[in-house]
Amino acid sequence: MANNEMQSYFDKNKGSKVLGFGLLALSLLLFFSIFSYIIYFRTDQSLAIGGWSEIKKIEYYQTQNWINKIGLFFGYFFVDSLYGLFSFLVPYFLFIISINYIFQKRIFSILKNLGNILLTLFFGCSFASLFQINLLKFINIPLGGALGNYVAGKEGLLYSNIGFIGILVLLSIMLWLVLTLLYDFNIQKFSFSNFTKKSNNTTDAFIAENKKTEEEEPKKHYDTLFEMDNIEIATIPSAETSKNQPTIQFDIVEEEEIGEQENPKIEIVAPSIELDFDFEEHEIIEEEKPEEPLPFELIEIAPEKEVSNADELIQERFENLPPYDPRKELSMYQFPSIDLMENHGNGKAIVDKDQLEQNKNQIIKTLNDFNITITSIRATVGPTVTLYEITPSAGVRISKIKNLEDDIALALAALGIRIIAPIPGKGTIGIEVPNIHKQIVSMKSVIQSEKFQSSTMELPLALGKNISNEVFVADLAKMPHLLMAGATGKGKSVGINSILISLLYKKHPSELKFVLVDPKKVELSIYSTIEKHYLAKLPNEEDAIITDVRKVVNTLNSLCIEMDDRYDLLKKAQVRNLKEYNEKFVARKLNPLNGHKFLPYFVLIIDEFADLIMTAGKEVELPIARLA
Repeated sequence: MANNEMQSYFDKNKGSKVLGFGLLALSLLLFFSIFSYIIYFRTDQSLAIGGWSEIKKIEYYQTQNWINKIGLFFGYFFVDSLYGLFSFLVPYFLFIISINYIFQKRIFSILKNLGNILLTLFFGCSFASLFQINLLKFINIPLGGALGNYVAGKEGLLYSNIGFIGILVLLSIMLWLVLTLLYDFNIQKFSFSNFTKKSNNTTDAFIAENKKTEEEEPKKHYDTLFEMDNIEIATIPSAETSKNQPTIQFDIVEEEEIGEQENPKIEIVAPSIELDFDFEEHEIIEEEKPEEPLPFELIEIAPEKEVSNADELIQERFENLPPYDPRKELSMYQFPSIDLMENHGNGKAIVDKDQLEQNKNQIIKTLNDFNITITSIRATVGPTVTLYEITPSAGVRISKIKNLEDDIALALAALGIRIIAPIPGKGTIGIEVPNIHKQIVSMKSVIQSEKFQSSTMELPLALGKNISNEVFVADLAKMPHLLMAGATGKGKSVGINSILISLLYKKHPSELKFVLVDPKKVELSIYSTIEKHYLAKLPNEEDAIITDVRKVVNTLNSLCIEMDDRYDLLKKAQVRNLKEYNEKFVARKLNPLNGHKFLPYFVLIIDEFADLIMTAGKEVELPIARLA
């Protein structure tokens, strides 16, 4: 019998408490998962886009979520896929259920709270998404989640048909009807006359009750403060009982009307306190007491202070902050290691002295055959080409030497030479002759060179080595468009890969985004692994690397729209280029509340451009011309 009673007690009480504590733990886990996911949204969202299957592949230290991978999954599931910021209502609902189970009482009404939560989710998510896509574009966190986007987003059910104003009116009327039908909501309750009447009735009732209390207990008087409509009112003792009580007098100074200014100056006089004690009955000990502060803080606003100066005050506050760090949002990101590359060659030019001497003699002989004399000749050996610098004698015309290009190539038995007449910055004429034994220029040697590592360019490109065997680095931001042409097998694709690798080794994901177009489908596909960090794509596209020529037009038009938006931001910031804008933003001289944000570079790379022009034609020519 005793065992049955214990078993019944455990089933009814202990089992419910265990369930309650389990729900309480789950609610706390969900709360901290959602809260930390929102804090580190930009860092963790890119890791969770693939769902749980992709989250399982990441290392434990890559996510900054407080509950790690599980927290990252729950944060992405509720915030992105469901309810946005209103996801906190889910752990709140579990919390109130757990409290009921733990205390074995109906502390909270489950059905009533469930109804309120469902209504809040629907209307809250809808209004949040509606305002975010139209007014709060600078906020990256999905305020209304997938639910809000489905109802009021640009790709939702209503936006394409009735627009922003139509959705706002429709949702407002629906909210009003729901509140009226379910909660007997009436606007007359909030009218000014009823509000004033209610305040007066409350005050009269309070005074009557206070007089009644004084009549019943004449010896007990307190300086009672009560709060009504955010105004503190003190009861004043009656004259009959004020002999042995401190009296408080308020000197009220009525402010004169100051025109029609919105912010009149408020002048407040602190209360003066008069003390009247019976010295025979009370012993007074004089002590120096510090002045007690008033129970509220008074802020004096001058009438001449205009509201328009608020922007200046906010700007001063931003300028006092430390410089903005765009890499802080993805602080765990690590740049690729130089050890990922392989060494090719020793990096030193192969010098064949006999071949150099033979070419020198052939050049001098060929020039002498055409009655052209020179005073000196000097050879500079490069990786693939050797440059012979000649100094012609006085009176020799440069055009005569340039016309001998084919004759010199024939004499040297070379595939082809190039004459530079004259070499810029020098008083010599250059003759470039291909080397018989060409040297492989390793990408690793170029990337790890001091010139590239210490480069301060905005978009540095390590393109190889020049004729002097020195690393050649160019800035893409100063071009700002580049066309690579050449016959098949001449290294165009190698050049594109060197550009991509150079930028990946120098720029952080928050500073650079790629838009890749690859009609061949095989050349740039290896870069799909960096999709979450570096590749930009349209929201409705599945693949970040565009291989369908028909989809290129939409991407190019989107880039034109982005370009126009950025021109507007540059205009507001009063700068001329992206570098100056970002420097000004980092220095906290631009207010994010005005739509300003850090702007990464967008680099559009199109492989097989000729094929694209032949296929798409005029549809792509206009946006490309604008972008270029």
